[in-house]
Amino acid sequence: MPFLVFYVTCPDEDTARNISQHLLQQRLVACANMFPISSAFWWDGAIQQDREWVALLKTQLALEAALEAEIQGLHPYDTPCILRVEARANAAYEAWILASTRDAL
Repeated sequence: MPFLVFYVTCPDEDTARNISQHLLQQRLVACANMFPISSAFWWDGAIQQDREWVALLKTQLALEAALEAEIQGLHPYDTPCILRVEARANAAYEAWILASTRDAL
């Protein structure tokens, strides 16, 4: 069973943790991994460099739209990075993702 991994950049650790915790409590994600990154990007006509945090969020395919809408509502950026990649894993991990997010449907 394929699932989705969302890649979401955040301005700081607190934001990444708060968004992740909210999504876990809503059972929209089964797992959240957070880590610091160094980013370079175009913004306001110039190359910017900043420290950010990434949240990797694992969910089932059926929750894609609901998860994106929830992130949009929680995120402080005007234009948040909300990427998603379809993934596969070992059968037991895929079943765990489905079971952990089933109540969100």
